[in-house]
Amino acid sequence: MRAVDVQEQARKMFAAKGGMAIAEAAQMAVRRERDGRKEEARDWRRIEAALSLMAGPRAK
Repeated sequence: MRAVDVQEQARKMFAAKGGMAIAEAAQMAVRRERDGRKEEARDWRRIEAALSLMAGPRAK
């Protein structure tokens, strides 16, 4: 996934779910990791990181 796509997905999720979007992205990554879909899991981890930056230092 391109960086611009990661940012766009993160923005959409943050707008829809706020701080809960971070947990949702983490859950999506875990599911992909369990299924052996490593590339998709990596994308979700990147989205999770982008969401954490958007939410600020108190989000974790």
